Amino acid sequence: MQNNDLLTGSRPADRPVSERFVLSGLWASTMFCYIYADFFGLFRKGRMASMNEGMILPLGEATPTVLLAVSVMMAIPSLMVALTLILPARVARWSNIVFGLAFTFIQGATMVGGAPAYYLFFGTVEMLMTLLIVWTAWRWSRPQGIGK
Repeated sequence: MQNNDLLTGSRPADRPVSERFVLSGLWASTMFCYIYADFFGLFRKGRMASMNEGMILPLGEATPTVLLAVSVMMAIPSLMVALTLILPARVARWSNIVFGLAFTFIQGATMVGGAPAYYLFFGTVEMLMTLLIVWTAWRWSRPQGIGK
């Protein structure tokens, strides 16, 4: 039995990580950035007053339809954390490509028009992460049945 700890001086071995786990981790990391960017946005002057008036900037009035649409949109990356691990390989691969591109575009669209520096930072990180999702899914090795 090999003991990989600091006391023995042995080095841990790098083992290949499944694309599924890489993609799932990228979606989880992207979600953390979404959450932090939205949380920091609550500290912007006037944001709470706008929310108290029932407004979602820049979408306008927080109607039930708008809230449902935003909920569905943000459920997708949340679900992709798990779906990447459980969907059939071909479906998981294409879902990651399609939704990765979609969320890259969505994030880019929210960054126009004078966004504050923290939001531009998070937005850039989020776009890099979703592009990395697309790239990783595109290069996904073809296990049995994925190319059919």
